[in-house]
Amino acid sequence: MNTLIIARKELNTYFRSPIAYLVLGIFALLSGYFFYLFVYAFVRQGMLAAMQGQSFPMSVDEMVVRGVLQNLSVICLFFLPMITMRLFAEEKRSGTIELLITSPIRDVEIILGKWLGAMVLYAAMLGLTLISFLTLFAYGKPDWRPMAVGFLGLLLQGGCLLAIGTFISTCTKNQIVAGIAGFGVTLLLWVLSYWSDFDSSITSKVLNYISVLSHMDTFSKGVLDLKDILYYLSMTVLGLFLTARSLESIRWRA
Repeated sequence: MNTLIIARKELNTYFRSPIAYLVLGIFALLSGYFFYLFVYAFVRQGMLAAMQGQSFPMSVDEMVVRGVLQNLSVICLFFLPMITMRLFAEEKRSGTIELLITSPIRDVEIILGKWLGAMVLYAAMLGLTLISFLTLFAYGKPDWRPMAVGFLGLLLQGGCLLAIGTFISTCTKNQIVAGIAGFGVTLLLWVLSYWSDFDSSITSKVLNYISVLSHMDTFSKGVLDLKDILYYLSMTVLGLFLTARSLESIRWRA
């Protein structure tokens, strides 16, 4: 119950400030832009192939759905730190963190409540994008399963990065610092997969596995792999665990 109350409080805070509207608006514009580009490219190549009397083997699922989902996974890397940067940093700046940690609410309820509030805002972002995908069913017959798997992957990736961003937010009382640090960490988790392009050693394989985007690639293909699900869940638990330890240290210092 306390977790839901805190989550609702976080959502109210988001929508009482420009953060939620700015994030939702810009994310909707970017996702709509990429959706239009991939649909336009698909239709144009299909028409050119028909005019030349050639077959067009590409499907909507492969060319449009997969392409848009891959781009959305990259866009999220830039937006998620904006959601998490204020979770605990603002509490520390305003001095309300002492009231929060000395209240009769368990640390786990505080952490899960703030993380859940951020997840709901992130799910709303994806919901705006889903509207564009639903238009495909009005003009064609795409397979809904790859689409569902792709959005599940985006939710799992978002939960993982939001948990890490929540931990980073406990380490500073400056929102800007928390946002920049969160972006730096997510960017690092993104580029780790580049190492495998130049090396095939055990180290490169480990770094590739740690990278968040290497796991999202499987989801964008419509493939549900248990190891990718476990990776995102494990990283989410790790981020929340580190947040709990950081909050515990704040409690002891207070």
